[in-house]
Amino acid sequence: MKTFSFRIVALLLAFAATGTAVADHNFGVGVKAGTLGIGVEGTWRPLPYLDLRVGANQYDYSDNGIYGGVNYDAEINLDNYYVTGNFRFPLSPFRLTGGLYSNGNEFNAVSADNGAIILIGGDPYPADAVGTLSAGATFDSTSPYFGVGFDFTVFGKVGMNLDFGVLWQGSPQVSIATDGLLAGDPTFEASLDAERAELEDELSDYKAWPVVSLGFVFNFL
Repeated sequence: MKTFSFRIVALLLAFAATGTAVADHNFGVGVKAGTLGIGVEGTWRPLPYLDLRVGANQYDYSDNGIYGGVNYDAEINLDNYYVTGNFRFPLSPFRLTGGLYSNGNEFNAVSADNGAIILIGGDPYPADAVGTLSAGATFDSTSPYFGVGFDFTVFGKVGMNLDFGVLWQGSPQVSIATDGLLAGDPTFEASLDAERAELEDELSDYKAWPVVSLGFVFNFL
């Protein structure tokens, strides 16, 4: 697990400082956790039925499994910042949310033990000649978010938030390389390109990232 980066801690301190300065404008600051990781969030409500939120999330998921027919030690690195607008329905905790994320989510993997023979793009090669495969994938740097949420007051100025939505990351941009003796061989490079396309197809499942989160916020007013 990746701990909070300096940027996230700085953002939380900035929220607290801003909240003190604009407390007369319904400002809140909180923490949250969910499928996008652990994060902080600041809220400003200029109107009773509308609020604006800025925040950051971060987390690393480790995974060991088969991608594109190759056994990998993989990691999904979540790192994003966002701005959302939230429309609240009168006399109801329900709201609609839309926004934009600065999306730094990545997939990174290195090949694990695959035996004496490894299939690259469906073609068999000696594993020791292939060497270690390194694969990576990134997504759209700016991604739209749409969802719904519920905001509850728990203890006076303390609130609880639930969010359900989808972050549309777009199709993955996949790279793959090897350090083995076959690197640069035209036949092997063609197989490697087929392997990259297969991995890209599998990772396309991540282009619509489901978002579920629970948060707690302290409202200055």
